[in-house]
Amino acid sequence: MQCQKLKTYMETGRVVFLPAQSIHPNPAQPRKVFAPGALDELAESIRLHGILQPLSVRRQEGGFELISGERRLRAAQLAGVTDIPCILMRMDDLESGMAALVENLQRQDLDFIEEAQGIRYLMEHFGMRQEQAARLLGKSQSAVANKLRLLRHSPAVLEALRAAGLTERHGRALLRLPDEESTLGALREIVRQNMSVAQTERYIDRLLNAPNHGSSRANIGAFLNNLTQNLQKIQLSGIPAVSERRETDSQIVLTITIPK
Repeated sequence: MQCQKLKTYMETGRVVFLPAQSIHPNPAQPRKVFAPGALDELAESIRLHGILQPLSVRRQEGGFELISGERRLRAAQLAGVTDIPCILMRMDDLESGMAALVENLQRQDLDFIEEAQGIRYLMEHFGMRQEQAARLLGKSQSAVANKLRLLRHSPAVLEALRAAGLTERHGRALLRLPDEESTLGALREIVRQNMSVAQTERYIDRLLNAPNHGSSRANIGAFLNNLTQNLQKIQLSGIPAVSERRETDSQIVLTITIPK
């Protein structure tokens, strides 16, 4: 939200100091990951210089709810600060959730997974359609749809994407794979080879166009079973046919000996 717009929500233009324990997190806060090292650095800065930018809060029963500034609040608590500089805002649930999401988007503080989860939160909790969310966030509907598609991945895949530092486009390319197991396997290979998005897309094309390995194994098993049954028929007819089978890492070797 623009500064001019935010001014219309202020209770007053003054900064007030509130007890840290009276400020509660915003449930619509899209940012879920706070790097401990970065928090420690900010806490040390706050010890030395104080909180230079006030937090935004709104009145709630039993205290105050954070609108923006959760990272500063966490760092201040680490630094042992008990009174937090805040600006009081008049906002309803939707306005507060929007402000929390937009502030993080404008600061580019969110990873693409948190951004998608934040958009989904707004839609689910405030009954929005994609086009409404897109309009409120200043994005195209297709951009919002593409971000939400990423949430089709399982939590394990999303966490692996985040841990590997891969991009949103890597995540979208991986959506083409059929299940979590194949997606995680491909993801590990993408990280191992440090693939670009274009390389990832070509790699997934190869995976999808490869012969069905599971089906091939089933066909081999059926062939061997039939061979064994036919060999038993020969033996029952009185011919002393024998077979010897051994397996290596790369092949099955089957030798059948039938007397003339």
